Amino acid sequence: MAWALLVTALAAPIALADDDTTVNDDAAVARSLDIFNSLYKELNTFYVDTIDAQKAIENAINAMLDDIDPYTEYIPAKEADEFLTLSTGEYGGIGSYLTERTIEGKKGVYISGPYEGSPAARAGLRSGDRIIMIDGDSIKGWTVDKVSKRLKGQANTRISVTVVRPYDEDSIKTFTFNRETISVNPVPYYGVTRGDIGYIDLTTFNDKSAQQVRDALIELKKDPRVKNIVLDLRSNGGGIVEGAIQIVGCFVPKGTQVLVMRGRDKSSERTYKTTVEPVDTDIPLAVLIDGGSASASEITAGALQDLDRAVIIGNRSFGKGLVQSTRSLPYDGMLKVTIAKYYIPSGRLIQEVDYGNRNEDGTYKKTTTDSTARVFHTAHGREVREGGGIMPDIKVEPREMKRIVYNIMRDQWDFDFATKYVAEHGKDIPNYVAEHGKDIPNPADFEVTDEMFNEFKSFINADKFEYDKVCEQQLATLRKTATAEGYMNDSTAAQFDRLEAMLKHDLDHDLDLHRRDIAYLIGQEIMDRLYYQRGQVENSIKDDEYIDAARDMFAKPGEYTRILNLTAKPAKKAASKKKKK
Repeated sequence: MAWALLVTALAAPIALADDDTTVNDDAAVARSLDIFNSLYKELNTFYVDTIDAQKAIENAINAMLDDIDPYTEYIPAKEADEFLTLSTGEYGGIGSYLTERTIEGKKGVYISGPYEGSPAARAGLRSGDRIIMIDGDSIKGWTVDKVSKRLKGQANTRISVTVVRPYDEDSIKTFTFNRETISVNPVPYYGVTRGDIGYIDLTTFNDKSAQQVRDALIELKKDPRVKNIVLDLRSNGGGIVEGAIQIVGCFVPKGTQVLVMRGRDKSSERTYKTTVEPVDTDIPLAVLIDGGSASASEITAGALQDLDRAVIIGNRSFGKGLVQSTRSLPYDGMLKVTIAKYYIPSGRLIQEVDYGNRNEDGTYKKTTTDSTARVFHTAHGREVREGGGIMPDIKVEPREMKRIVYNIMRDQWDFDFATKYVAEHGKDIPNYVAEHGKDIPNPADFEVTDEMFNEFKSFINADKFEYDKVCEQQLATLRKTATAEGYMNDSTAAQFDRLEAMLKHDLDHDLDLHRRDIAYLIGQEIMDRLYYQRGQVENSIKDDEYIDAARDMFAKPGEYTRILNLTAKPAKKAASKKKKK
């Protein structure tokens, strides 16, 4: 409560005592800071217990920033390196994902996936290894964040990692190797699919994204099979805005306007145009998006849509039209602050939430509704609307995740089975593909066989498998309600018993019923161990309804041209003629 008062003092203008007006902004800030400073000194001097100064001030700062928008945040010095890693895509460390799990009441930190070619992978660390010591120090009770910070460090420094390896007779293993500069690859896979589609998977926008996409596009164009391109931005939360400008620049003429940023005043307005020669301005292009596509992903997809350069396929994107910049603070801290809103070529803003206005219940209002959203037009006159993200030109409904599939993922049955399966089918995982490649299919051909799926079913311990049991819980509630309202009698009770028997879970039946989705999870985990993220992507796209929609669109004569209205005269030329009249 005290810190909420401090935040109010910082954020609100102070009313003058002798009238109803408020002081100007500079005076209000100075006065509010004086109040905050004095209030804290009084608390620090007289409060009954000792106050942790650093924690208290950070809490006050974060509470104030939380009241603005979720993207404006204080980054203390201890978190600065991690923040910079997200933008540069580089850090010093071992190169592996980590996860924290509780198994049979015991917490632990596990290797959940080394990067391909990373020092962790080359040293022999595997998915499923539980870390127990680092440089001889026990990590018992450590959080995953603490372990991650300990594993990171300057390149070429030595590190020793001791793990417990499941499904191995000599389960305790120690690996000693050098940390290296780890470069996060934003394009884990590109290749040819569906016969003539050049596919590029872009997972983030960091310093290397634009060059990686350009390089992939150039390589794909060398393949005579490639007649169309698909750029996959699904679940890509964005990153560096400049990367989006440069990626759009691969497909449109140099000097094309992509973005306008507008801040608090007109002097802050900036226009961004492509600055490099394109790779190809004509090849048919589709961009895949979903609800996880945000920020720079939406700039890329939205600009290509507004310029009628790409058909957008999938479902509505996240709706983040705000731009952040970092400012240096004393003692090596940083402030990531929202400085502007961005507007894509048609002039529309795609921001969905209006963080400056709240509803009566405290929730934020939306910038527009379906009935109030303004209509804008693409380069060839197609209607597009502001607010609420990017709407696709071709909508693809995502698969609904069934509860049993969610339960398997939540409790990592697929992860643990893959650990066991690969351990039993290969002794040296980093070299397994190279030495035994003839025995296992390529990712594009890999299928979970009947034998493998039955092995998975046997692997699941029915006594430990936890269902959500939503139907059973709701039925129990309905039974209580029927009793309370006087509807329960022998006949009603018998009907409830019959329904309860019908809705009772049968694990074996449920696994078979949802085999397709469960087999997908198993295959993804096995591919991660054998071919890393590259293999996961290549395996996943062979049965992908989004790419199938792109294939069907490309294959239908005239459909690409029709959707983009390419036979119409550019809208800008039409507008200029009107002005001349």
